[in-house]
Amino acid sequence: MQDIFEEIIDYLKGIWLKRRYIIIATWLICPIGWYFVAAMPNVYKSEARVYVDTQSLLRPLLRGITIETNPNIQIRLMIKTLLSRPNVERIARMTDLDVQANNSEEYEAILKGLKENLAISGVGRENIYTLSIENKDPEMARRIVRSALTVFIENTLGETRSDSESAQKFLTTQIKDYEDRLTASEARLTQFKQKYSGILLNQYGGYYNKLNTNKELLKTIELEILENKTRLNSAKKQLAQSIVADDNGDNKIKNERSIQTTYDGRILELEVQLDTLKLRYTDRHPDVIEVSRNLKHLNKLRSEEIKKYLAHGSQNIGSLKRLSANPVIQEMQIQVNQMENLNASLKVRADDFRQRIIELENRVHTLPEIEAELVALNRGYEITKNKYEELLSRKETALLAQQADETTDKIQFRVIDPPRKATKPSGPKRFILFGAVTFLGFGVGIGLSLLMSQLSPIATSTIQLSKITGVPVFGVISANENLGLQKRDQKKTLLFIGSNLLLLCLLMLFLSYFLFPDIIQIPLKRIF
Repeated sequence: MQDIFEEIIDYLKGIWLKRRYIIIATWLICPIGWYFVAAMPNVYKSEARVYVDTQSLLRPLLRGITIETNPNIQIRLMIKTLLSRPNVERIARMTDLDVQANNSEEYEAILKGLKENLAISGVGRENIYTLSIENKDPEMARRIVRSALTVFIENTLGETRSDSESAQKFLTTQIKDYEDRLTASEARLTQFKQKYSGILLNQYGGYYNKLNTNKELLKTIELEILENKTRLNSAKKQLAQSIVADDNGDNKIKNERSIQTTYDGRILELEVQLDTLKLRYTDRHPDVIEVSRNLKHLNKLRSEEIKKYLAHGSQNIGSLKRLSANPVIQEMQIQVNQMENLNASLKVRADDFRQRIIELENRVHTLPEIEAELVALNRGYEITKNKYEELLSRKETALLAQQADETTDKIQFRVIDPPRKATKPSGPKRFILFGAVTFLGFGVGIGLSLLMSQLSPIATSTIQLSKITGVPVFGVISANENLGLQKRDQKKTLLFIGSNLLLLCLLMLFLSYFLFPDIIQIPLKRIF
């Protein structure tokens, strides 16, 4: 450790002995560098802060009704594409920077400068974004930030509407295409049904299902006919037994009124009407006379019908008496008649189903193929129809979303700090640059001194001399004052200190020029 420390001391002594190179380097680098830093033009910074509100009240209301997009993703995309060439060209046109270009190279340089200097940054999840730029002209910096802010807002709001319009155009084209396809499918289906109108079944279910259904129905009807025949035979036996039992009874016809004819109902009505008229009028009234005449005529017709019926024989008389006098027999006769009618109806239905089965069996080779073709046509038609209705629904959804975007903004921009014209320059950072130039000058000088001390070494201690020569040193003789070495060394030291002080004064002048602009810059500008 002691050896390292002594070696460092030797290096420092060597640098001190070659300190003239520090003076040369600092005077060559520092004044020139300070001048270039001082001559650098001022730049002015303009910035604007905007808050993007994505928590719109319309979003929860339209959830599930319209297509919902994520506004945060849209904003991030617009931030990334803000410095794209179309947007940068638009900003250049809005600020008249494109007019300043005389050729394409200058125009490209302007666009490149805008793209490099214009910055946009966000603050976490708060959706607060800052647009800023530095320019030599403070008014131009303000105009550039204002134009960039306008482009950012308009592009973000217009992107959704542009997407909605594109979706509407796409859906309209697809709907027209599917509408034509649906019309063609309907025409083919209609032509097919017209062509096979006399062959196709009227109900759905297929050929074999239809045939099996008809056979099952025929079996059911035949079974019902057998059951009805059994009930009819039983009812006829009961009716015959009742008639025989009734023949031994005392149910005889006492007079003609016990026999029912087709005129009994009309006669009863006229008798009631005649009684009503007689209560109001006399026997000579025209209405009474007319009703009496009609009633007399109907009674005459009734008597003639009874005489004709009685003329057919005593068997008919006995049957008429039974049917007229015994209501139980009349009811049983009615049931027998109803069963006979039902049996006849069932036979007709059974014959109809047999005919249908014969017709279906005769079409066993042609009808299934026709039905398969019809199923294929219906399937294609249903697919096209469902897709067409789905596209119509999507179009209505897109239209509702577009109307919502046009009436209310899902994304709202609130400018917190509008762009302002800077009154003081924001750069360049001259004080930092002055320090960097000073550090560079002294660094180069120290490096040169160290290098020259190694190229032409001078022994500064007995230890260093012993290491260089390899000969032990037993004593040291101090320099005599008569040689003037001390005075020359003092002059070099004073020159070094004076040089550095002069450089420091020069640096202070440069710093004062920018630290006190009202005191120094304004008078100098008036003079020059």
